[in-house]
Amino acid sequence: MIHDPLFEGDLVLLPGGRASVPDRVLSAAALREADPDAAPPEIRTRAGEILFVSSVHQAGLRRFCEANDIPLRARPDVWGDLLEPFLDTSFTHRERMANQERLAALGLGGDETARIRERVGPLMTAYNSVHWDWNHLGLADLLDAAFGSLVPEELRIPPRERDAFRAWATGIANRADGEPPTAR
Repeated sequence: MIHDPLFEGDLVLLPGGRASVPDRVLSAAALREADPDAAPPEIRTRAGEILFVSSVHQAGLRRFCEANDIPLRARPDVWGDLLEPFLDTSFTHRERMANQERLAALGLGGDETARIRERVGPLMTAYNSVHWDWNHLGLADLLDAAFGSLVPEELRIPPRERDAFRAWATGIANRADGEPPTAR
């Protein structure tokens, strides 16, 4: 879910957007870092969550972080590389090799990359058949596909498995920190 946050002092209000998703309020002290330049902009909490905000709030996120001494940190886009084969684009051999090299540098070898892509492939293929994105798919798109209503229900992650799926996907995103992903 991509939030439309409200920044007030040292608090971030993340409106839930629908009755089944409650509003959340986070204090600046609960935030580890942020990346306003990510696509979409990210907030990473001390509890290990990765939250996404709409790009129209990029400047507001930057100001909030600067005012509250929250570090700004750009990270490698692990899921951007993992989901590249599902874009509505063809890639050259050189581009595919560069993708594999970036993933390998984060400890994701060819076999593990293939297993991850196999696990999310049907979900992302269905998702991008609606989006027709040819530029970028990342963790926010994966979670939208897994939990949203754009793909057939039989491909979505069931509610009882969502926390585990989110933890698995976030663990992979955190490879940029040198943390291995949670095995599932």
